[in-house]
Amino acid sequence: MPELPEVETVRRGLAPVMEGTVLGRLELRRSDLRFPFPEAFAEQVAGKRIVSLSRRAKYLLIDLEDDLTVVAHLGMSGSFRVADATLGEFHHPRGKDEKHDHVVFHLEGEGAGRHVIYNDPRRFGFMDLMRRSDQAAYPAFRDLGPEPTGNALDPDYLAARFRGKAQPLKSALLDQKVIAGLGNIYVCEALWRAGLSPLKPAGSLVTKTGRPGAKLLELEAAIRAVIADAIVAGGSTLRDHIRTDGSLGYFQHSFSVYDREGEPCRREGCGGTIQRLVQAGRSTFYCPRCQK
Repeated sequence: MPELPEVETVRRGLAPVMEGTVLGRLELRRSDLRFPFPEAFAEQVAGKRIVSLSRRAKYLLIDLEDDLTVVAHLGMSGSFRVADATLGEFHHPRGKDEKHDHVVFHLEGEGAGRHVIYNDPRRFGFMDLMRRSDQAAYPAFRDLGPEPTGNALDPDYLAARFRGKAQPLKSALLDQKVIAGLGNIYVCEALWRAGLSPLKPAGSLVTKTGRPGAKLLELEAAIRAVIADAIVAGGSTLRDHIRTDGSLGYFQHSFSVYDREGEPCRREGCGGTIQRLVQAGRSTFYCPRCQK
């Protein structure tokens, strides 16, 4: 499933194409994706100017005028691409079978002739409509923690959330109420960078007085760094994810532990071997020699 860096990469790819244009028509080629589309979805958004594209956790937000926002989740296999009818060809190369093109944003104004196409072979993604002013109360967002790229995430915040917890670090970091949008791949990578075992109790990184310990400081920095590096690389291409231009993300070529079971650890001087274990039904990759 695409994680935060992949969704941020999609947002950055679509923003120059969609922002400032008018959504002349929303074409729905079926009645649902994972869930049914909102009632009168196409009618509610037709003719609205696209103000901006933003993101919350792993959700893409297409902000329209009149306080409306289209909420899009890519699910397991969703992707967007751009077609330009004025050129008679795809502005970005086709990356998916068009029989799975389920939603088409027909742009007008500055984007006249362009279409943004949502393709989803497995149909695990979804689209919804909300009032932007109600975003904090939207069911998917109301309990989310801070973004791993924002100022609200700092060692003091993590210390407050981890204090007294015997829960393993991997599980604590995957809790979306603690940090929004942090997924399995990047948790594994951040823990390796910080030299921390995924099995270590989260509370052990907090001092007796409730202050963040030295390793918690390293972990917070590692989380920020791995997310930033993944965004620069265009995310990771696993299974179905592609970027809006049809190309692939490259961060998977920089994985230090994820999906590298049995391979040597890349930390200089370590000499360990990457192992895989299962936590809460999900694969965890780590080096037991240098991650303590």
